[in-house]
Amino acid sequence: MTSRVKGILSRVRKKEHHRFRQEIAWEAPPEGLSHMELMTHGLKIVLAHEKPVLFDDEKIALMRTVVNLPDLFKRPVNRFSVSNICPDYASAIASGLVALEGSGEFQRCVKESIDAVLDLCERYAKAAEAKGLDDVAERLRRVPLSGAKSFLDALQMFRILHYALWCEGGIQNTIGRLDQYMLPYLQNDLKTGVLTEETAYDLLLEFFISFNKDNDLYAGVQRGDNGQSLMLGGAGGYNILTEMCLRASRELKLIDPKINLRVDKNTPLSIYELGTELTAAGLGFPQYSNDDMVIPGLVDFGYEETDARNYTVAACWEFIIPKLGMEIPNVDAVSFPAVIDRVLHKNDDFASFDKLLEAVKQEINLRCEEIIQDKKDVTITPAPFASLLMGGIDVSKGAKYNNFGLHGTGLSTAADSLAALRRVVWEEKSHSFAEFKKHVFDDFNNAPNLLARLRYEMPKMGQNNDEVDNLAVLLLDTFAASLKGKKNGRGGIYRPGTGSAMFYLWHSEQIGASPDGRRKGEMFPANYAPGLFAKIDGPISVIESFTKPNLQAVANGGPLTMEFHEDLFKDPDGIRKVAMLVKSFIDRGGHQMQLNVINRDTLLAAQKNPEDYPNLIVRVWGWSAYFVELDKEYQEHIMSRQEYTA
Repeated sequence: MTSRVKGILSRVRKKEHHRFRQEIAWEAPPEGLSHMELMTHGLKIVLAHEKPVLFDDEKIALMRTVVNLPDLFKRPVNRFSVSNICPDYASAIASGLVALEGSGEFQRCVKESIDAVLDLCERYAKAAEAKGLDDVAERLRRVPLSGAKSFLDALQMFRILHYALWCEGGIQNTIGRLDQYMLPYLQNDLKTGVLTEETAYDLLLEFFISFNKDNDLYAGVQRGDNGQSLMLGGAGGYNILTEMCLRASRELKLIDPKINLRVDKNTPLSIYELGTELTAAGLGFPQYSNDDMVIPGLVDFGYEETDARNYTVAACWEFIIPKLGMEIPNVDAVSFPAVIDRVLHKNDDFASFDKLLEAVKQEINLRCEEIIQDKKDVTITPAPFASLLMGGIDVSKGAKYNNFGLHGTGLSTAADSLAALRRVVWEEKSHSFAEFKKHVFDDFNNAPNLLARLRYEMPKMGQNNDEVDNLAVLLLDTFAASLKGKKNGRGGIYRPGTGSAMFYLWHSEQIGASPDGRRKGEMFPANYAPGLFAKIDGPISVIESFTKPNLQAVANGGPLTMEFHEDLFKDPDGIRKVAMLVKSFIDRGGHQMQLNVINRDTLLAAQKNPEDYPNLIVRVWGWSAYFVELDKEYQEHIMSRQEYTA
């Protein structure tokens, strides 16, 4: 890392640039504007209030100064902002901002949005000239109008596009397959001698740092949950830029951009080792996605194979198609433990365990139908600038793909609960169904021995025990079947998945105790993972358990999430072991995987003295964050997860 980049990184880490920020007291928008016009008005006034800030050591300009966006109109229930999309950055980078043909309201709003972006770039260019940064000024004037000619041009153009998307009010603006659409510019510069690998890498480091200048302004549920996810590899292969991105992320140790890596059964172990070296840096990424499962899964959902092969991820893990998908991949979630809770409340007894399973399957069907009815009138707020980057179509009206994704939360908690019910009530017959249910509803306050048995002695998903794993298979198969053929109000389908997003906390607060021994107020596992009380001998049995379901049928996404102690990564042998473990998950038909490197003692110390650990990074659910900036309930959940050492 050059001294120039070190200076930029130091400034961002210390948040020195925050002194230029301003909060605006927005006036009410003009009367009589349509939603399309309101969004255009919002982008224009936000960009007009932005103050150009340039530092002498930077080559990639633009930094947010306005911290609050205007509240333009009241949003009714089930109106969503444009989010979790991957724009067609490649075309805009190549051609510049080209206005759409036509004179209707949509075309006019797109042109006004372009003019607002060009005006910002011109003000930045003048500020650059005033500081003697003539090359920066020239680039800011040329690239937005005529497109990129070089790698640095392309990086600057992306910064302009991404910046404007946030200012328009977009949420979770993803990055997509950067190593594919940026590669031609890098290759040409290397071939012509404009750049060397070292100078190109220097620019890439600065580019990666730029994602962290403003990421605190894009907080989702928590800071870090901002959607700045970048996909590497996959169809098109690994290349020099793939490796440069992995190296840059490992060296910078920042929470953005979040790295995802596409792999398949033919991916060599050396690629997994590169990914594991990044994991060892303690960033919580890369997150791995298996092309052998994802692409056929998307085709089964109705995607054309060419489109499916170009998939990337949304904010966390949900699979989306660049340019062609105006989807809501996290529209809601089905809580499997809540399904069982409803069955217990509705029924006094069952003649057999099979009858209980039938009731659970019916309840999953019912819950899916409730969500479908609740979301039948979903609308999306217009976004003229985002629409320009999605092929020039009005994305509020839809795109080629308009599917909705449903998460499936608490799978292992539910499977463990069913296994416990079967064992205690129907096999051992130590408790009647009514007695067992009474203890669950009483939060096990009067059954300490039963509670201990349920928590620590019953079969658990993750132990490679068919007795419980087959119940997880049944739950996911039922979930997928319940949504098959169902249409949403925008002409798309519903895609089931194994992720949890924030619902692993929210849903756990909505029910009392669970038959697996989880007490009221205790949390579900995040994503696709063993329950928090499961006694697991090692990670291999977890992989064996969690590759038994038909994961192709739940291809909305949702990674197997595992935590490893940092000592495992101390030497090359440990790196290789973890890489082989990830490869085995993929080779066995796993769909997605993410690893966290933790040390519980360090986390406890950071919780006690946060000022000493400002840069300690953890993986939360589908994104990484600074541990000390998380709410305590998220910190506690991370510390309660199973920690593997081999």
